[in-house]
This record gives sequence, C-alpha cells and structure tokens, in this order.
Amino acid sequence: MFRRFLRTDDDVSGLVMRLTLALVFFPHGAQKVLGWWGGPGASATIQGMGKMGMPPALTVLIMAAELGGSLLLILGLLTRLAAFGIGCVMAGAIFLVHSKVGFFMNWAGTQKGEGFEYHLLALGLAIALLIKGGGALSVDRALTREDRATVAMPAPRM
Repeated sequence: MFRRFLRTDDDVSGLVMRLTLALVFFPHGAQKVLGWWGGPGASATIQGMGKMGMPPALTVLIMAAELGGSLLLILGLLTRLAAFGIGCVMAGAIFLVHSKVGFFMNWAGTQKGEGFEYHLLALGLAIALLIKGGGALSVDRALTREDRATVAMPAPRM
C-alpha cells in the first residue's frame, strides 16, 4: 500500500511541478518559521494567526506544510503527502481569506487584500502532484522503480 503511495514514473513534468511548487513555498515557509526574508518567525506567526482566530496547532501545521512540504518536494520524498499539505493550506487560504476579495491579485493596490488567483495556481500544481507523483529525479521514484537491479540467488541448474 505504502509503495503505491510513493509510486511515480520517470517523467520530467513531475520534477518541474515539484520544483516549481517547492521554490514558491520554501520562502513563505522560511518567513513564517525562521524569520528569513523579513518574515516574523515561528512565535510571531503563531501569535499573528491567533489574532485572526487560527488555533496554534493549525498554525504549526500550516508552517510545517509550507517549509517541510517544500523541502520534501525538492527531494521528491513523500511527494503526495507534501503536495496534500500545501494543497490544504491553499484551499484554506482561498476559502477563509482570499475569496472575499475576489479572483484577481492586488497588482494596482486598489483593492482591499489579495484575490485568490495565485492560490488557485498553487492548488492546481498540488493536485497534479497528488495524481502524478514526484516524477523524475525523485526519492519516491528511486524507492519504487521496477527496473532497479535486484540481488538474487541464481536458479539451480538441473
């Protein structure tokens, strides 16, 4: 069962989707957890999201999905789990925060908040990875590929 969860082909499209989603989410997770790139860091993130009504345990899951999930995606390890976590974060962001603003991002600075177009793209990549798996150059592929050499005892000759 677990092997089926990891199974993926050697297609490069999985690699491209994985790395794209990871490279977008790593900085967001690092801001929330580590305070990099001007981010608040873990304790301030928990406090800030708490002011918005988010329970601390859920905030920790969000931070784990963004930072940990992006690192797993870079490696192609547990790709479907990482994509599921990021997909849940994006679905939550769409329905709880950004759908009130509308579809479009706030490029011109004329609306109150950001729309959900970015979140929808990230959710689409996450769903595609859930379906396809990590693809080429993934640890998942290395662990489950059928064509890897096996060490076996030679059959007896009769």
